[in-house]
Amino acid sequence: MLREKALICGLFSVRQKETEISACMIELRALCRTAGADVVAETWQKRNAPDRKYLIGLGKAEEIRLQIAASAADLVVFFNGLSALQQRNMEDLLGVKVIDRSRLILDIFAKRARSIEGKLQVELAQLLYMLPRLTGKGVGLSRLGGGIGTRGPGESKLETDRRLIKDKISHIRRKLETVLKNRDVQRQRRRSLPVPLVSLVGYTSAGKSTLFKTLSGEEVFISDKLFSTLDPLLRRVDLFDIHPGYYFILSDTVGFIRSMPDELYTSFQASLEEVHHADLVLHVIDVTNSDWLGQKIEVERVLKQLKIAQEKIITVYNKIDLLADREALLKKKGRREVYVSAVEPLGIAVLKEEIFQNYFTDYELFQLEVASEQKLDALSQWAIILEKNRIDGVFRVGVLSSREKMLKFREKHGGPIQ
Repeated sequence: MLREKALICGLFSVRQKETEISACMIELRALCRTAGADVVAETWQKRNAPDRKYLIGLGKAEEIRLQIAASAADLVVFFNGLSALQQRNMEDLLGVKVIDRSRLILDIFAKRARSIEGKLQVELAQLLYMLPRLTGKGVGLSRLGGGIGTRGPGESKLETDRRLIKDKISHIRRKLETVLKNRDVQRQRRRSLPVPLVSLVGYTSAGKSTLFKTLSGEEVFISDKLFSTLDPLLRRVDLFDIHPGYYFILSDTVGFIRSMPDELYTSFQASLEEVHHADLVLHVIDVTNSDWLGQKIEVERVLKQLKIAQEKIITVYNKIDLLADREALLKKKGRREVYVSAVEPLGIAVLKEEIFQNYFTDYELFQLEVASEQKLDALSQWAIILEKNRIDGVFRVGVLSSREKMLKFREKHGGPIQ
């Protein structure tokens, strides 16, 4: 299959710095590559306000037409969102397909979704994106059509398409509600475990999947392309190398990106719920990226939107193996900050210790006597069971838990605790 040749374009405020503009254009180039297009030309414009008809000025649009002829581009991708009118006008003027970054990201997500939930979320996002843009389909959609039971009297084709899309959106939302209920049941089961749910978040391509693999030992899909992880992953991570018996549940989620399209935030609420319900959040940052500070600010903005408490967040500066001062960084101590290389790996034991210190510090070793298997099952919701022996009809159990939890367990279920 031939790869499309893309010209990328952006409109920016006159107040924006060129370093920020450069970061946006680099990111758009990476998105095109991920989607399967080669960027053959790029341009951008600073302007006080967007043009209603073309987004950019007509003069700039004419300049792009010349660039298309020179580069043989067959696709134009805008960093900014395009209205239906702007998209149609640009396509008429340039004679090639014109899309915006939202459409590009949705295409990538459609390729990457694997789970039923992920596919439903992508389809919902696509429909939400399409609905306000139906007017851009041309006069053909406005013609009246025939067919029994398809339209009301005098209803136009455009109105029918809108109604059908709205019906489909409602249908998908109902299906997603069912999926979310099932996920909530699973989440409640996990929350009954006496260990934390630790969620990885970060800008796309920050190295979350590599860190997930290093911590869990599980083979996961790792790519240098954007959004390599779309569906949430959950794995158990044991701390036997530093604190035998202890473990936590690790969750990987979709990477964030600046100015994430509203349709994606709306549709991927379920995935973001994993972050919202996490006991600890590891914010992974690629310190080798020239725009790492801007990416950090963008992720922090999203975490604030999700109402994630600051005390839940551990900042993980990743890819220090590519820095000259990595030895000094490994020794650096910051409040709720860790420097690691997920590839080498470096600093992983320090990260595990940070997780331990933020959740397990009040845990102790207790010896219990439990009278029945039913109470033993209940105990697993209050403590990490290390060993159990049945003697004279009684279970003698060694557990790790906090004294507060053990006192509550005894209050509810009885039995001696040592």
